[in-house]
Amino acid sequence: MKIFTSPGRIIITCSKRLSPYVEQEVVDLGFIPKETFATGLALYGTINDCIKLNVNLRCASQVHYSLKEFEANHPEDLYRELVAYPWEKILSNEGYFSVTSNVDHPSVNNNLYVNVKVKDAIVDRITRETGKRPDSGSSLTGAVIYVFWKNNRAEVFLDTSGETLSKHGYRKIPGKAPMLEALAAATLMASKWDRESPFINPMCGSGTVAIEAVLLATCRKPGLFRNNYS
Repeated sequence: MKIFTSPGRIIITCSKRLSPYVEQEVVDLGFIPKETFATGLALYGTINDCIKLNVNLRCASQVHYSLKEFEANHPEDLYRELVAYPWEKILSNEGYFSVTSNVDHPSVNNNLYVNVKVKDAIVDRITRETGKRPDSGSSLTGAVIYVFWKNNRAEVFLDTSGETLSKHGYRKIPGKAPMLEALAAATLMASKWDRESPFINPMCGSGTVAIEAVLLATCRKPGLFRNNYS
């Protein structure tokens, strides 16, 4: 399908105040950010670029690839727009998908309602076109569709990350309230450490900063510790 070869809008999200470090990472990877905001940035690229971003980014949370943007004044507008989208060309009727959302609209009191409407539209479309109903649920282990709806504008994305990138996947038995790996990586970037001089971790705890320092010094990609992406 065209989306797998043609550039589209990519939104990379992160925790508050980490966007300058995500921007630095993105530039180092050869991308040009088009817009930077408090919790992320936007750029243009392909699905293959999303793969590169997912594997390499240390400070980000999610990598979203935009599929469709439209006006929506009611949840039924979401259904009408999305049941007309060719989901059968993106999602397998033998696969599994889930829906997540961020909604700020007066017609919606609970995001779960939006998730269900979007799921129904996708399932109805794929079933109608292929004769088989795909499986769906809340687990982020399969394909993930993300909906951002604010005021009267809605945008639907393929969440290419699934589980958050802010957890780098090397913790098997985490301690109590360990420092988030993305925050530790951003802390190291803010320190301007040269990755060669001796590094001293001044904090006790689970050693997150020290682990991230080792990953930086050895140029280990954080995404290689994961065994699942959306």
